Amino acid sequence: MSKKVLVVDDEKLIVKGIRFSLEQDDMEVDCAYDGEEALELAKKNHYDIILLDLMLPKVDGLEVCQQIREFSDVPIVMLTAKGEDMDKIMGLEYGADDYITKPFNILEVKARIKAIMRRAHQEAKTQEKAKTVQVGDLRMDCESRRVFIGEKEINLTAKEFDVLELLVFNPNKVYSRENLLNIVWGYEYPGDVRTVDVHIRRLREKIEKNPSEPKYVHTKWGVGYYFQA
Repeated sequence: MSKKVLVVDDEKLIVKGIRFSLEQDDMEVDCAYDGEEALELAKKNHYDIILLDLMLPKVDGLEVCQQIREFSDVPIVMLTAKGEDMDKIMGLEYGADDYITKPFNILEVKARIKAIMRRAHQEAKTQEKAKTVQVGDLRMDCESRRVFIGEKEINLTAKEFDVLELLVFNPNKVYSRENLLNIVWGYEYPGDVRTVDVHIRRLREKIEKNPSEPKYVHTKWGVGYYFQA
């Protein structure tokens, strides 16, 4: 079955180029040219991945990303013309899985898309063998990729879930930021370890009663992070 991609950018030549290239690889491509149109399409359709420009008319890319995260954990790759680290970190803060800085090489974009979708496929196969884990008030249903604190469901992004799942299934094992980056994002991921810090912070804000005094996800200073069972 062909993969379905949503490309969102107000620069029509960029969209046309990406679309043509992805269709050469037998991918089905939908296009949107502003944030409102992107949200409408994301709500109506199932996509395997979304390429999302940061600077968009009507609703900007960060807001689009944040709103999509309220109803979907589809992988989102931010496209940004700005090279500043803060824009990239902001994209991750809002729930993006990856980012690519313009101008980009279309071969790099295709390689990144395939790597992300390959990991998603591997995760889907792993989930078939997975189980439900309960630690204190925290319950993870790895088959449906849902997390609960008590009776309340916690909405995690795909990467937040992946980080938590790895830590929960390996309690008290300390993972360095580099290890987490390589295991969860993959060795080909071009970002740095601050990506891990951003996701750990967001994870704590969602699952901990007091994120500054965590019950579940702990820091071993100078080493890394671990889950306390």
